[in-house]
Parts: sequence; structure tokens; C-alpha cells
Amino acid sequence: MPTPFPPKEPGERLVRWLYSLALYLLSPFTLYHLISRGFRVREYFRRWDERYGAYSTEQGRPCVWLHAVSVGEVNAAAPLVNALLRQGKGTRWVVTTITPTGSQRVRALWGGRVDHVYLPYDLPGSVDRFLQHFRPTLALIMETELWPNMLFGCRDHGIPVYVLNARLSARSLRGYRLLRPLLGRALRTVRCVAAQSDADARRFQVLGARPDQVRVLGNLKYDVEVPDGLEALRAAFEDALGRKHPVWIAASTHEGEEQAVLDIHRRLRARWRDLLLLWAPRHPERFERVEAAAAEGGWRVGTRQRDAWPRAEHDVFVIDTLGELMPFYGCADVAFIGGSLQPVGGHNLLEAAAVGTPVVTGRHLHNFAEISRRMDEAGALRVGADADAIAGALEDLLGDPAVRDAIAVTARTNAIANVLIVAFGRPGDKGAARVPRKDIENHDMRQCAGFHQVLAALFQEPFIL
Repeated sequence: MPTPFPPKEPGERLVRWLYSLALYLLSPFTLYHLISRGFRVREYFRRWDERYGAYSTEQGRPCVWLHAVSVGEVNAAAPLVNALLRQGKGTRWVVTTITPTGSQRVRALWGGRVDHVYLPYDLPGSVDRFLQHFRPTLALIMETELWPNMLFGCRDHGIPVYVLNARLSARSLRGYRLLRPLLGRALRTVRCVAAQSDADARRFQVLGARPDQVRVLGNLKYDVEVPDGLEALRAAFEDALGRKHPVWIAASTHEGEEQAVLDIHRRLRARWRDLLLLWAPRHPERFERVEAAAAEGGWRVGTRQRDAWPRAEHDVFVIDTLGELMPFYGCADVAFIGGSLQPVGGHNLLEAAAVGTPVVTGRHLHNFAEISRRMDEAGALRVGADADAIAGALEDLLGDPAVRDAIAVTARTNAIANVLIVAFGRPGDKGAARVPRKDIENHDMRQCAGFHQVLAALFQEPFIL
């Protein structure tokens, strides 16, 4: 029997009215935001109608709706969506993102198997048009995308909502304190908050979720699929270089970290004259800018789009494509993961670990606190307090193949226990597990159980079968 939806709470109408009034007063700034971003990323000039809940297509049949704000959240949702796509083959899927890079990643992963639109702004009219047009029967929202009018709208339309991979840092909780009367009421409308950790679960309850709504199911970013053909790509990479070069990769870097990457590369090149830097900025608008910065620094620069592969004469190779980061991790001897020298909160550490590449990172890891803690305890992570310390850690690892190999074994073993959940089928399937038992003994399988619990909970919903 379906779980009943909670009734409206006292005071809800007032706080919703005040919130919506504020949004309408601020709505002209959404145009300014789109225009200013459009000068940097041209895609922001397109598809404005979707941002305001206006659609030219036919209404279509009901769907399962997934919202993932950008590339990282889309990647985290991919194993779960793939599992659900395999089981509900006749189900229509609509995936929303906020960023154009998220849109591109959706298309790269699923093509025409899912529909994609941008999530509308949280204005009551836009939300209502979106829900009436797509008629979702189930809503899956990744991480911390807590838009009150959308959550209230789903409740009012009878749409069960699952907040998956839910995380809430202490800093975010402090930032939400003024909105707690609104967000608490909105949170209490959802079916389940699937928290990444005990700490996240406690903070969601402080924000207003009921204890019976919150379950600690682990981090879906543990569910990383090692791409097929990794060895063939590595062989092509090495053939293009012509001979063995030491290689390091700076991945998911932000604008404020770019000078540090160049300084670190210069320091490392003083010891290894043929060292190659693979550079993958976090945001596509930085591709050309880091290429120019490297060239201005006197380096010979190649790019993935222009040159396909690095050559022996290249000092820096910019990975200016989307969806290829993990294979290039497999080509590097050591990786620096960005978003960690600044208080961004870090980025996914496990993709490099899953292919056995030692990871170095800065100290700002609040978005990946549980993952970084696990990797650090396993000896699979080096954390530097600043750029100088990161350069020292990279230098130590590049200079000691035995330590790199030991970290690679630790990282891969940890990955088998905590990452490759996709090697298991739907909960209860006989013979579904394909990971050798010897590889997962003596490891914490809580995250694997979490993935199965998410699937089991969703398979209880009649809307996706």
C-alpha cells in the first residue's frame, strides 16, 4: 500500500508566500545571471524557455524524473539509473540539470534513452508548469538540491520524492538557519532522505527532517564504473608519446588553482625534464584559458580536441573534452584532484583510486569528508595543506615507484569493496555478484549495502516497474 503524503503544516502557507514573493522580486536577476554566464559559456544563451517552465513539445506520457545539478551528480547517479533502466524498460525518464555541462553529460551517457530539460527556477508558476507537463510519478533528487516550491509541488501533485546521496555540511547547515522554518517543512514532505553518512543524517534532522524519513545508505559516488578499453587507451597514449614519460594529472581544477598547477609543474620539471602534465579543468570555459596560461608560461601545449594524443614534444596536454577524465587517470603516475586548494570542498577522489592512480589533494574536502577519511585511513591518499606541500607529495610519489605501486594496490582493493557496486545486480538476483569473494573479504561493505538498499526502496514504488 503506498505511503500516504504528509498533510500541510501550520504556517506553511505564510512561509511559502514570503519565499515566493522574494523569488518573484529577485526574478529579474535570473536574466542577468543567464546573460553574464552566457558571455563565458554560450550554451547559457539557449533554452531559456525551459528555465521558466515553458515547453513547446507535446505533454507525453508520465515519467520517472531525476534531477542532478551538474556533471558530478550525473556521474554519481549513473549506476543507479542504469540499473533502473535495465529493470523498467518501458519507463520514460526525464533528467534535469542546471548546467550545460550536466546536459552534455546526460546526452553522452544515455543519448535518446532519456529526455533532458533544464530544471526551472523555483517560481511557483514555473514549478507547476514543469510538473503538469512532464507528470512525474517518482522524483529522484541528487544531493542537496532542496528547492522548497518544487518539493511542496511534488507533495501537492502526489509525487513521492527521494533525496538520494544526500549530504549537508556543517557550513551549509549554518547558511540555511534563516530558511529553516521553510526548508524543514519542505523536507518533511519527501518520502526518504538517503544520507551519505551519520553526520549528514544528523544535520538533515537538525534542518527539519523527521528521524523516520532519514536513512544512512552511503555515498553513490562509491559506485564508479571502470571504463571498458582502459588498457587499449593507455597503450594508444604511450604509443603517441613514443617512449615512457613520467606523467602527472591535475584534474577538476578551479580558476584560483591554475597558477599553483603551473608553479608545481615547473618545480617538478626541474627534476624530471620529460615530465608531462595532463590538465583537466573543472569547467569547460577554462579549457582555452588554461591552454593559453600554459603557453604563456613557456610550455609546449597540446589539447585533446586538436591533437587527439600528447606527443613527445608536449610539456602540457589539456584534456578539453567531457567524460574522458577517468581513462586519462589511468595514463598518469599520480593525480592531483582540484577544488581542494580553495574552500570549494573537493571533487571525486575515487575515479583515480579505482584505476590505481595515487591521489594527492588539498585540505578542503568537506564535500567528500567520508570518502577522504576512508581513503586516508587506508593509506590511499596524500593531503597537502598548501600548494608547496602538494608539490612535495607529488615529488615523493613520482620519485618512488614502490610506494606508488603499494598505494595503487591499496586504492584498488578499497575500490573493490567500496566502489564497484555495479558489479552486483538487482538485490536478490541469484548469481548477480561478479566480484571475486577473495577481493572483498575483510572490507567494510556498508556502501555496497547502501546501494542495494536504495534500489530495494525504489523497487517498492510501483511507478518504475
